[in-house]
Order: sequence, then C-alpha cells, then structure tokens
Amino acid sequence: MAADLTQSLQNTYRACVGIDDSLADMKKMAGINTVVTGVGTVAGGGALVAGIKKQQVMFGKLRDIEDKYADVEDNVRGDGSKISITQQQGFVPNVKHDKGKKLGNWRTGLLAANTATNVAGAVIAGTNKVDDDLQTQIDKCKLSVKELRNAIAQARTEGVDVSEANKIASACGQYEYVDVSLINKRGKGAQISSVIGGGAGLAGVITSATANKSDGDKEKKLDTTSNVLAGSATALSGAATVFNAMQISAIKKVADVAQNCENLLK
Repeated sequence: MAADLTQSLQNTYRACVGIDDSLADMKKMAGINTVVTGVGTVAGGGALVAGIKKQQVMFGKLRDIEDKYADVEDNVRGDGSKISITQQQGFVPNVKHDKGKKLGNWRTGLLAANTATNVAGAVIAGTNKVDDDLQTQIDKCKLSVKELRNAIAQARTEGVDVSEANKIASACGQYEYVDVSLINKRGKGAQISSVIGGGAGLAGVITSATANKSDGDKEKKLDTTSNVLAGSATALSGAATVFNAMQISAIKKVADVAQNCENLLK
C-alpha cells in the first residue's frame, strides 16, 4: 500500500538523517590530528638533526684535534712535568663547547614539543571514533533501507510510482558496502603510535637534558641514546600522521554515502 511506502520513507528519514553531521565532526578532528602529529614529526626530526650536529661539534672535531696533536706535549703541571694533550680531560675549545651545549638545548626543546604533540595526538585519536550511538544509528539506517525496499516491492505491484523511493533506497543502501570499522581501526593505530611516541619523546627529553649537564664519555653515551630516542619519536609521530590520513580516507568513504543518502531524504 502507498501508506506503507510513506511510512517506510519516514522511518528511513528518522533513522538516517544526522549521520553525516557526526561524520563531518570526526573528519574535522582527524584533520586537526594530522596537523598536530605532522608538527610533532617535524619537531622530532629537528631534534634528531640538532643531536647529530651536537655530537659532530662536541666529539667529531675533537677526535680530529686529538689525532692531529696526539704526540704534542705541553707543560701543564706546576711541577714542570708534561702531559699529552689527549690526556687533558674535557679538552674542548670554549666556542665549540658552547655551540654543542646550545644544540643540546635545542634538541631537548624540540623533543619536548614532539612529546606534547604525541600526547595531544593520542587524546584526539582516542576520542575520535565511531561510538556506540553512531554505530547504532548506522545499523538502524541499514535496517530501515531493507524495510523500505520491501515496501517499494509491494507498492510497485499496486502501480504506485516508486522512482523517488528507489533512488533513496539505492543511495542509503550503500552503507552495506562501506567498512565503518576501518574508522576506529585507523584511529587506534594513530593512538598507539602517539602513545609510544610520547613515551620515547619523554625519555629523550630526560636523557637529552642529562647529557647536556654531563661531560666526557657519559655525555657522549647519553647523546647517542638521546638521538636514538629522537629518531624513534619522529618515526612514531610519522606513523601516527599516516594513520590519521588513513582515518580521514575511511571517514570520507562513509561520509560520502551519508551525504548522498541525506540529500535525497531532505
């Protein structure tokens, strides 16, 4: 009966309208998170570059000096005895020393920025997902489309014009062919990457700051560890950025269906 078709169309309207708005908000947040983690990736990369340059300034050139003057003897003791220049602990020209420490401070600051963006990224990714309410609405929309198709078949036998109803059923029926679960899977990937990256970044901040307060072999070892952590934090921020971009793509596929469906219903 035509009345059954009308009722089914109303049910489809109530079930399906509003999904597009929810997905638009999610798409917006995923875009913001892509920017956040992208900034974190740049900051982490900057920290790694600063750390490598610090090691070159503090230790690379020092090694060249030691090799060049390995046999040089200087009178440095009050009693007139001699000691090789390579035995003078902490032999680093002041200018080179100051530049190295400054690079170390840059590394610490950039790692702190990377850590902050990873924390923010983890929070956003953890909340930007298809919750139970939205999933329930999508499921109800899919069910209403099935009922609409049954009403269309019945109305067609009675000679009722079902062309508009068919368009609605076709457009809204596309929910059957998109994988909504990918939205949460991509978000979870971004969240995990950001959480681990935040841990690596925080450890890097602590190690980098400690290295800058140290000297000699201890500083060298801590610098190496800091650079490794900076590299790890950068890679994980990059991974989170990729997951965020993939989440945007997954959201867009579902949002396109929602938009096409609701444009016909409104």
